[in-house]
Amino acid sequence: MSSRTRARGAAGVTTVHIPRRRGRRGSDPFVVVVPERPSLTREALGFLGRVLWNIRTALAPTALALLALPLTAVLHVLAWWSGLLLAPAAVAPLLWLAIMQRRRPARAGVLAWRAGLALLVSLAAAWLALAATFGPFSGPLAAIWLLLLIAAQTAWLVVRRSH
Repeated sequence: MSSRTRARGAAGVTTVHIPRRRGRRGSDPFVVVVPERPSLTREALGFLGRVLWNIRTALAPTALALLALPLTAVLHVLAWWSGLLLAPAAVAPLLWLAIMQRRRPARAGVLAWRAGLALLVSLAAAWLALAATFGPFSGPLAAIWLLLLIAAQTAWLVVRRSH
């Protein structure tokens, strides 16, 4: 591509330099700036990216779930036994619930939220261990992943709205 028509400077702007006229030695060249119009696909992807960026904190459970899926696939391929190391993590939220209820007893509403949170995190940790051991798409693990994703995202949106 000629150096006269190559884009310089800002992305998306093409600068075309027209050479000097031969008769005028002291005159400056003309500079024509023509903005490029983005394609419809780029506009749609830009819109989607801006929307996702604005609601990024609301989609935290979805991002974690989408990160967990390939992570467990890699763990399954490289070290299937890593699921055995992750299995005790499924019991930790239940122990947390017992300790919290003993230290700070709660009434029915708070106890229900604590129990639901402990159960959800415990099921997610159990899924993580099983998916690392057997693979994320073996048996019903894909359906369990989807159900946990829906439950976690719903609980996240409800808790964020109430505060």
